[in-house]
Amino acid sequence: MTISAGDNPSTTISSGDNSSASLDGTCSLLQLAPLEAVLFDVDGTLCDSDPLHHYAFREMLQEIGFNGGVPITERFFVENIAGKHNEDIAYILFPNDHEKGEKFLEDKEAMFRRIAKDKLEPIKGLNKFTKWIEDHGLKRAAVTNAPRANAELMISMLGLSDFFHAVILGSDCPRAKPFPDPYLKALEVLKVSKEHACVFEDSVSGIKAGVAAGMPTIGLTTRNPATLLMEAKPAFLIKDYEDPKLWAALDELDKKPGSH
Repeated sequence: MTISAGDNPSTTISSGDNSSASLDGTCSLLQLAPLEAVLFDVDGTLCDSDPLHHYAFREMLQEIGFNGGVPITERFFVENIAGKHNEDIAYILFPNDHEKGEKFLEDKEAMFRRIAKDKLEPIKGLNKFTKWIEDHGLKRAAVTNAPRANAELMISMLGLSDFFHAVILGSDCPRAKPFPDPYLKALEVLKVSKEHACVFEDSVSGIKAGVAAGMPTIGLTTRNPATLLMEAKPAFLIKDYEDPKLWAALDELDKKPGSH
């Protein structure tokens, strides 16, 4: 596994139109034959980590009297925090004191890593899907807005350190998600075309990034409401990696001429 140093992506940045993602249902994946690469977000996509992030934010914000000491709700977390890069979160939570925001986020991530060591669980069916990917000899990368220490911890705890060929960090790119830069960087590092790669994401920010990079992006309804995710125009939504909709699409992809 390599952690990208994050050079400027040489790939042309798409305007955000993704015709394949606008197609109905799973048929968008069939256009990828042969499928050559699968790109994953980490938080909420490989593991159900959002409740741990929400807990850390809620406890620490309440401690400093944020929102008059009233704990933040799950809705506030989904709308203002989930899937966003820490730089953006700092501006949202501490618009008038960015330095304080950066320090708060550093402390919060340290708390997340402490509690994640005991509580991190893979998304249902993840091992089955990663085995399918390995059996098909596909390239794979993790593409995340998470800090490096978080990404490395989660990937290691899930037993995926040897699975990923690359880990692309939003902070190492010119722009983090929801911009397409991290996904374009992943395509560049893996040396694959967007015409033969797909993305798995669980947040509006992440789905927007995948779609803007020109790839069919499958959304997971791990924690974020389906109605909210659909606004970002995913190819389709799945509950987890055991969802029959996903496996029906993969079976069809296997049968398509030129898929191997």
